[in-house]
Amino acid sequence: MHWNQLTDLHQLDEIVKISQNQPVVIFKHSTRCSISSTALSRFERAWGPLENVAFYLDLIAFRPISSEIADKFDIAHQSPQVLVIDKGVCTYSVTHWDISVDELKPHLSE
Repeated sequence: MHWNQLTDLHQLDEIVKISQNQPVVIFKHSTRCSISSTALSRFERAWGPLENVAFYLDLIAFRPISSEIADKFDIAHQSPQVLVIDKGVCTYSVTHWDISVDELKPHLSE
């Protein structure tokens, strides 16, 4: 699993641009939450050979980015949370124990 670290607000424009050609995954993770840590670990173990671009957001360190994601993609903030951005819009969002690579996969095909 290769994560692109989401550390700058300008990367959200990059995500929108990439999403014009392929769906992009954003994993919002709270480093202070055991549920979030478990969800991230399960997600990474199950990811496999998917080739979609994936971004990881440490929302404790970069809370303003999390807030901007909520505004830009019109999605309520949650943690942990997985989003799929396709053609510049959030087409899939799931949180907590509902995070599943198997459930995510159908939302990643072009």
